Amino acid sequence: MTDTTKAVPAITSPPVRKRRGVRDRKITPWLFLVIPLVLLGVFTYLPAANMLYYSFTSWNGFEASPKVFVGVDNYTAIFTRDDILPVFAVSLYYFFASFVQMAIALYFATILSFSTRFQNLFKGIIFFPSLVNGVAIGFVFLYVFQPGGTLDTVLAAGGLEGLSKFWLGDPDVVNYSLAGTSVWRYTGLNFVLFLGAIQSIPKELYEAADIDGATKWQQFLYIIAPGIKRIISLSFILAVSGSLAVFEIPFIMTNGANGSMTFVIKTVALGLGTFHKVGLASAMAVVLLLIVLLVTLLQRRLVPDEKVDLS
Repeated sequence: MTDTTKAVPAITSPPVRKRRGVRDRKITPWLFLVIPLVLLGVFTYLPAANMLYYSFTSWNGFEASPKVFVGVDNYTAIFTRDDILPVFAVSLYYFFASFVQMAIALYFATILSFSTRFQNLFKGIIFFPSLVNGVAIGFVFLYVFQPGGTLDTVLAAGGLEGLSKFWLGDPDVVNYSLAGTSVWRYTGLNFVLFLGAIQSIPKELYEAADIDGATKWQQFLYIIAPGIKRIISLSFILAVSGSLAVFEIPFIMTNGANGSMTFVIKTVALGLGTFHKVGLASAMAVVLLLIVLLVTLLQRRLVPDEKVDLS
């Protein structure tokens, strides 16, 4: 007699190794992020939080001294003290100079994005100053602007001796000289940004414009400018933040003398110089951060990102 009953297959659970592999794949990315997040928190967010706390205190920077809470007195002093308000006016020289810098960079980026003789040579010449250290540039231009220096010699050779001035000693001229030095240094950076954006525009658009008889100015106005709008917006944000954060060149060349004191030089002088007003210097740093954030928000409102229609 045979047994006609069939064996019922046992219900088995998924392999433990498979479940563990899925779990490991979910955890692994977070393990790679642990160290960067810890470094970001320790060296960025924690100092920023301490700076915000110090901005509400009166403290000289020494651990043994007490931190006296003063509320918003430091922020009030920034906009009322006679020795701090002028630094905002100095920033305007660099702010308007940054637009000159952007115009020069955009002009050369547009020309060199097309076929031009000695194209790579001109690209290297324009970009080279942005590779040089700011301290070195400051010392070089000290000799350019000194009395009887390079600039005065060039003017004399062209018969323009009457235009020679005390470039770094005259309060009416010093900020123009320093702002011009900044333009020379940073034009290459904007040039590279604009050049990369222009070269990413499809060539078919230029070919269609040539067929329609569009001039080079019309191609720039209706193809290049709209195509690099985001890069121009980014350059505008960098121009505002950079005009307030200028430090190296005026610090090396004049140390803020003759009316060339910038916002950052004043902040460093108050916090780390002879005044030891760390609370006030921290408040100035917070104000600088807020101005940059405000400009960024305004830029995003006025120039919103275009949404690409993929339908």
